[in-house]
Amino acid sequence: MIHEVDSALRTLIEREADGMRDVEIVFEAPTREWAGRRNSPTIDVYLYDIREDLRRRERGMHQVYENNVVVSRHLPPRHFKLSYLVTAWTQRPEDEHRLLSSLLTCFVRYEALPRDVLTGPLTELGLPIPITIALPPPEDRAFADVWSALGGELKPSLDLVVTTPMDSGQRPHVGPPVQKPMEITMGGVAGWPGTETKTSPADRSDATASEGDAKSDSDAQSTASTSAGSTPAKTGGRPGPRVAMARKRPPKKAT
Repeated sequence: MIHEVDSALRTLIEREADGMRDVEIVFEAPTREWAGRRNSPTIDVYLYDIREDLRRRERGMHQVYENNVVVSRHLPPRHFKLSYLVTAWTQRPEDEHRLLSSLLTCFVRYEALPRDVLTGPLTELGLPIPITIALPPPEDRAFADVWSALGGELKPSLDLVVTTPMDSGQRPHVGPPVQKPMEITMGGVAGWPGTETKTSPADRSDATASEGDAKSDSDAQSTASTSAGSTPAKTGGRPGPRVAMARKRPPKKAT
C-alpha cells in the first residue's frame, strides 16, 4: 500500500509540477550525510510518520449480496495517514524556493489523488484518497523534532499527508442460505407427553394473517346480507320472515 502511494506521488509531481525536467525525485531520509552527497537538483519526499485515522474507523461488517443472498462478509477498510516531509535541494536557496512553490501549486490543485495515478490495491477499493498540504502539525509533533532526529539543519519544507484506505483482509465464514423455516420439536420421556412441533414466528404470523383475512371476508358477506334486507336468525343462520306493519285508517265522519 505504501509503495503504491509513493508511485502515485512521483507520477503526480512529474506530471503536474513545473520545472521538474532535470530534477531527481527520491524518497530517502534527508540526513546530513545524504545531503552532503547531493550534486544535482533533487526533490525529497520523505515518509516520516504512519498513523491510523481513528476518526474514520467504521464498526460492523460489510455484506456482499448476489440475488438477494449474502455470499460474503468483510470488515470495513482501515484508513492510515502517511506524513511526508517534502524538501527541495539545490545549490541556491532561490532555486529551492522556486521548486517548493511549484510543488505547493501542484498539491493544492487536488483534494485527493487523481484516479489515473493510482495503481494496485488503491484502485480495487474504489475509495478516494484525500491529501492535505502545509497544515499545522499535531500538538505532539514538531518539525524541529523531526530535523533533530535526522541530524540535519532546519530547512524549508512542506508537510504532505495522504490518508489511504487499507483492506484488513478479515473475512468471516458465511454459511449457506436458509431454505426451510425453523422448527422446534419438544417432547417428554418414553413418549409421554407427546411431541409438539412449533414453526418459526414468520410462519405463525402468516397463518394468523390468513385466518384474519378469512374472518374479514366472512364479516363482509354478513354485512352485505344485512344491507340487502335479510336478518340472520340466531339459530340456523337463515334469514327470518318479514313482518308487514298495517297502517290505521282515520275514522269516518258522521253525516
